[in-house]
Amino acid sequence: MTFTELLGHVGLFGGAVMCCLGLLSVFSVGMIVDKHFRFHSASRETQIFKPVFGKFLRGGELHQLIHALPLHQKSHVAQVVSAGILEYDGVRQKGGDPVASLELVTSTLRDSMSETLIQLKQGLGFLATIGSTAPFIGLFGTVVGIINAFRNIAATGSGGMSVVSGGIAEALVSTALGIFVAIPAVVAFNHFTGKIETFHVEMNRASTQVVNCLFKIPETRL
Repeated sequence: MTFTELLGHVGLFGGAVMCCLGLLSVFSVGMIVDKHFRFHSASRETQIFKPVFGKFLRGGELHQLIHALPLHQKSHVAQVVSAGILEYDGVRQKGGDPVASLELVTSTLRDSMSETLIQLKQGLGFLATIGSTAPFIGLFGTVVGIINAFRNIAATGSGGMSVVSGGIAEALVSTALGIFVAIPAVVAFNHFTGKIETFHVEMNRASTQVVNCLFKIPETRL
């Protein structure tokens, strides 16, 4: 029996389970592709931004960094640095004491980092849910398929292949499809979680460097 013939014996309920898994697979792939491009753009923009930020840390002018920040909006590091730098510059523009704004800048950096992490994590919960539930949905279809196979045996009084093929088809295809949907979602979730941990370390390091640079440098530099 070919795979097409096997699917032809799938019942209505088994088909519904497979359609559900198929939709989850489409959503999962869409989320994986979207996250891949977003994270790739963030990494690329960050690599471009690092020399500019490093120049500022080594004695560059504050206004040069401020002008460069809008050019790297996709960079997670630039987003955090931008929040702290603009807060610090806002205090200066209003005539306040920049040194006294340490707590305010630190709080702004922390809030910006939290918001950026929330943006980076969007959709990962969906991938985790698919990865954990898809095998159980497939198992549900498997159980229903086996039940249908035994029901057909009871109805006909025989256990030939033609009698049980529909139920067996539902069981096998549902199991395989559930695993097929779950594996990419789990792998992608673990991969993106690792990337976010790396991004978190980079943002935390940049925040510390911003604070150290702004509040431990001679006033003549500003």
